[in-house]
Amino acid sequence: MTGTAVVVGAGVGGLATAIGLRRAGWTVSVLERRAELERYGTAFAVHPTAQSALDRLGVGEALRGHAVPYRGARIRTPAGKVMASLPLERIERKAGRPELLISRPYLIDALTAELDAFGDVPLRFEESVRDVKALAAVNDLVIGADGLRSAVRTARFGERSGPQRVGTAAWIGIADFESGVHGETWGKGRFFGMTPIEPGRTNWYAAVPEATTADELRGHFEGWHDPIPRILTETDPSTWIRYEMRHLFPALPTFVDGEKVALVGDAAHAMTPNLGQGACTAILDAESLTRAVAEHGPANLPSALRAYDTDRRRNAQRVAFGARNLHRFVTTRHTRLRDSVVRMMPS
Repeated sequence: MTGTAVVVGAGVGGLATAIGLRRAGWTVSVLERRAELERYGTAFAVHPTAQSALDRLGVGEALRGHAVPYRGARIRTPAGKVMASLPLERIERKAGRPELLISRPYLIDALTAELDAFGDVPLRFEESVRDVKALAAVNDLVIGADGLRSAVRTARFGERSGPQRVGTAAWIGIADFESGVHGETWGKGRFFGMTPIEPGRTNWYAAVPEATTADELRGHFEGWHDPIPRILTETDPSTWIRYEMRHLFPALPTFVDGEKVALVGDAAHAMTPNLGQGACTAILDAESLTRAVAEHGPANLPSALRAYDTDRRRNAQRVAFGARNLHRFVTTRHTRLRDSVVRMMPS
């Protein structure tokens, strides 16, 4: 016996969940409010634990075909002085493989290709969900993978938890050259990051006060160490992407509602991007939920949902809490104390 499921949202978490459910033999459909998949070209960091989850979902090889390892990243002052190393080498030693970076379009392509290979999972665009109760009436399981402003979360959990501003805007883009310098540079109330993304290109991101305009962005990093000014000079502002950092607050008391509804990804625990774990936690949610459903079967969905909530909620919320605290730490204006603490970090 198999069940029927509808996944609301076709981002990383939604597509991964649909794959896992279909692999478990479920009849699955995916609803997406946008007219097409979100494919802007920023880099996702994929931790080894999330890589293992993608392997179990059957997407690991496709991921590695387009990903690059992330190594040798440092935390620097605006003058370029190295204060500490990011713990990438430690992660690699412990896991036996490095953290990977992949462009969002490649990861989305890998997930959709795996979903398309089943041949029977419809992906319907421009479907704005307004009646979750109606979806639950005709499906055994409803998955809310519809992001920070989740309609599924609001319908089933109310508006107590919702998007909260942190006062910072992120600007992201791609430079058409390899920076040779990776990691983050921390200034007063702002920071700039650079990572590899694919040969000949560099992924960059900047966090600045929310009111900063595109015309003002370069001025925030004037005089900072190379190649930060070059990246901002040689990339076209019309290609930059801006978003206001938000997180979900307060934390939800559960990721599941009754016998039929579960949340994954940003719908359950949206976080600031400081730890680079947003996509990873969505992937881990998807794999955990679909594994629990496969193990318990459609007849025992309440047990499956409880097992998923037990497995993922505290872990995901711990990461979200850590990301928010790191954001406060990085963007403080009390840089002398912050930098002293950073210099004592283990390499």
